[in-house]
Amino acid sequence: MKSLAILGPGLLGGSIALAARRVGGWRVGLWARRAEAVAEIGARGIADAASTDLRSIVSGADLVILCVPIGAMPALARAIADAISAQTIVTDVGSVKASVVAELGAIFRARGRFVGSHPMAGSEQTGIAAARAELFEGAACIVTPDASSEAAAVAGVRAFWQSLGSRVLAVSPAEHDEIVALVSHLPHLLAATLVQTVLAENPRAFEFSGPGFRDTTRVAAGPPAMWAEILRTNRAAVRKSAEAMIEKLREIVTLLDREPPMTEFLTQAKAQRDRLQPLK
Repeated sequence: MKSLAILGPGLLGGSIALAARRVGGWRVGLWARRAEAVAEIGARGIADAASTDLRSIVSGADLVILCVPIGAMPALARAIADAISAQTIVTDVGSVKASVVAELGAIFRARGRFVGSHPMAGSEQTGIAAARAELFEGAACIVTPDASSEAAAVAGVRAFWQSLGSRVLAVSPAEHDEIVALVSHLPHLLAATLVQTVLAENPRAFEFSGPGFRDTTRVAAGPPAMWAEILRTNRAAVRKSAEAMIEKLREIVTLLDREPPMTEFLTQAKAQRDRLQPLK
């Protein structure tokens, strides 16, 4: 593969462009809806070509990556389906997979080869100004083939993310949604809930907050509209995860007056947290 088309110049789209150019071997085209964004891409030298003309960016591309909100993906997919070849591999960076893979897979069937993917490398920051070439180094990237996925296309998507430094994992779209509900979607909901709890109980407490509170609530600074869409789309898995957390909190409250069990609980949590692979 030699020609890469990235649709959407935000944090992820911009970072993919920078990372691919650093790796080398790619001609990178970047599509943006606004002329101002295209001008910024050109000024920063992020891509070999940038345009608001969608079809000109995807024409002749070997790999197309959709880096737009999940709700915008189907319309964008339909707009490019007849502008790519049957050999073009298409993937995405969406945070929800079951619905995305089902809908986009149907759109690209016989008009491209779609394989879902999700780099776990986001940030509360947004926009191309936050893009950086090293964003994917050491980060997990989940590839989500289904029964209709071509083995060669899956291998191509895996190889691309690995070339950017990601640790590639493969699961079904449904399993992906269960997993990310636990490790991504629920944490965002909890961070926002913690902020709202402090606001409701004692707003002045924000003046006393330190690094622990800031670290714990960092992800709550992410784009509200985008996260509302993600949580709504994956609501069944998020609801299951949230209910499990509520039950766990009820259990933990009973340990507050029992020092040995509380210490054991915290020790087990620390040991598991210490085993997490640090990002580079």
